[in-house]
Order: sequence, then structure tokens, then C-alpha cells
Amino acid sequence: MKYAHLADLHLGSWRDQKMRDLSMQAFLKAVENCIQQRVDFILLSGALFNTSIPSLDILKTVTKSLKELQENYIPVYAIAGSHDFSPSGKTMIDVLENAGLLINVCKGLVNPETQRLHLKFTVDKKTGTKITGMLGKKGLLDKIYYQNLHLENLEREPGYKIFLFHTTLSELKPKHLEKMDSQSLSFLPKNFNYYAGGHVHHPSRLNQPEYGTLTYPGALFPNNFLELEQYSKGGYYLITIENNEQSIEWIPLETAKHHSLILNCTHKPIEEITQEILTHFNPVNLENSLITIRLTGTIESGKTSDIDFKKIFELLYAQGACLVMKNTSQLESKEFEEIKISSTNTEEIEEHIIKEHLQQIKLFDPETELNLTRNLMLALNTTKKEGENVADFQKRVEGEVSKLLNL
Repeated sequence: MKYAHLADLHLGSWRDQKMRDLSMQAFLKAVENCIQQRVDFILLSGALFNTSIPSLDILKTVTKSLKELQENYIPVYAIAGSHDFSPSGKTMIDVLENAGLLINVCKGLVNPETQRLHLKFTVDKKTGTKITGMLGKKGLLDKIYYQNLHLENLEREPGYKIFLFHTTLSELKPKHLEKMDSQSLSFLPKNFNYYAGGHVHHPSRLNQPEYGTLTYPGALFPNNFLELEQYSKGGYYLITIENNEQSIEWIPLETAKHHSLILNCTHKPIEEITQEILTHFNPVNLENSLITIRLTGTIESGKTSDIDFKKIFELLYAQGACLVMKNTSQLESKEFEEIKISSTNTEEIEEHIIKEHLQQIKLFDPETELNLTRNLMLALNTTKKEGENVADFQKRVEGEVSKLLNL
């Protein structure tokens, strides 16, 4: 048996069209690889799209690829991730399932007497593998699902089992993300052969007694400047079971060569900074490459805006670069002092600001206020649906907010 584990594609996350195209190429390359490898099925652990309502061109390409997998008898088993949901709880994963292009394995019933969630297994017809999983939501709002999850039936089920999840596990969290909110793996059911994780964009693997192999494949393609700088490329896991032995291989996906420069500009004049950047890249073959330039420190004199980035970019593009990006958030001049937010992702910034201002008005306990704030932000972070007029859009948002506030 052989299967692939993908997560955190976030298709549509980049504003720049070239980066969007490279992100999509990574997905298309992964699909092509899976067909060539003749995998039995594909696992998708959330965040297929970067928004609940992706653009039509992205949706068209994805549906075409899913149809190609279907024609090659490769089913796709998926869960919704934190970016796949709309404030009303709807997800494009359900639309794709209704079209017969993938199977959402987060299925179950809530016992009305105990209020416990009983998940059901989806059985892969070809291999007999039993698959289930839990959806993911922003700000650990999925935690309550795990707290109410009935574990006994999942743990007792015989056979080869896979559990999909889209949340941050404390035991599998990399050091540079140690401040990210997380939950213990004890919330997950035991006795599964493979735990296919998503949400953490860092390839990780852990073999845990009583559980099995827990993994994050990382993003299929870097989703922002920092990730591109740290990882250069994304990838996925290929799992092979032969003679009852399970082997796991991380498959890198490089859609463009990446070259990075992090330059400390402290005590350096403007002219020297410009020359140092050009000297660094001069001997490098930049044909169809991605370039990231991060400048840090405090320059000797002048303003940061005096750096001739126009000249730098023109020369790098003349050398064949596909796209050049710069980051000067950690660069200062003696003439100005800037207000900065630490380099992190949007969700972490939002979470930090919410927690910093909790309990200014003591209407709720801290945890209730935190969850309510997260849900309100999620409800308000929405856009008009296709064909929806302004009045209907406003009425829909007001209805969702009223429901959250019990008005």
C-alpha cells in the first residue's frame, strides 16, 4: 500500500500573481507525482484554499486536477482546515464532495444524551484502510470538539487506521513556534497507525507510544516571505507499507530556485549596502529564480528609503530573476525610530492583541471572552458571496453576529 499526505496548500494566499502561479504549480506537480507513483489514495489535512470562497480560476484548476485523480482511480480523503471555513460554517470541501471529487472524512453524530461526538470511519475500498478525522478552526476553536470526542470506539476499531487533524500539537511543535497556542496530543484517539496533521507549516514527525506516527508535512508551498526565506520550498509525505513495515519519505517540491540574502546594515552607509547586495548575487545564476532580501540593523546615515532598490531590482531582473522581494521591517535609521510588530503571521498577531486587551470590561470570564472575540472576528472577516447584494450581505453578517451574542 502507498499513499500521499498533503496539507496547507493555501491556494490563493499570495497577492503577487507570479507567486500564486508557483503555488499552484506545486499542487499540480504533487498531483502528477502521485499519479506517477501510483498511490492508492491521497490525504489532505486541511487548508486546500486560503479562503472559504476561492477565485473561480483557482477553483477551476483544482477541480480539473481532482477529476484527473479520479480518472486514475486515486481517491482524495480530506478535512476542512482553519482557512477553509466561512463564518457561517460552510466550506468548499463540502461542495467538492458533493461533486464527487473528494471525500470529507470528518463525519459523525453527537449523542443527544451525553453530547459526545462519535466519529465514523470512511473505508478505502481498494486497501481497506479506515480513515477518520477532525476539522480545524482558527484560534483553537476546534478544541471543544476534541474535548467532547468519544474515543473508545475509535481506539477499539481493528485494522490499519489513519486520523486526520488540523490543529497544533504541543508535542509536535517546532521550537521557533513555541509561543503558538497548542493542545496536547492526549486529545487525539490512541492506537492509530498514522496521524496526518495540518496547520503547522513545518515538516515534523514523531513516533509516540500508544499512538503511532504523528506528522506535519509542512506547507506544500511557502505561504509568505518568512516561510520562503526559512524553507525555500514545500513538500509532502509519501507513506509506503510493505511486509507490515511502514516507511515515510518527505518529497520536496521545487517550482523555482530560491536565493536568499539576510544583510546586517549596522554602521554601513547607503552606497555600501547597495553594492554589497549586488556583489552577493553577481556570481549566482538567477535564471527563473526567486530572490528574497532582508535588511536588518541601523544604517550609518540617511534614511532607509534612500537605498536604491529600483537599481537593485532592475539589475537582478536583468540577470534573469523571476521575482525579487525585499523586507526592511527590521531596518532602522538613526534619523527615525519606527514602531514595529515582531515578524510573525497574521493569526498570531491577532491572538496577541486579543489576549493583551482581555478583561477590560468584565462581562464574561477570560476564556468565554477570548472564544467570543475569536468567533466575532471570524464572523466579521467575510466577503460578499457571488450574486449577493449589499443589503443581503449586511443582513447575513448581522444575523451571524446576533446568533453569537444571543441577541
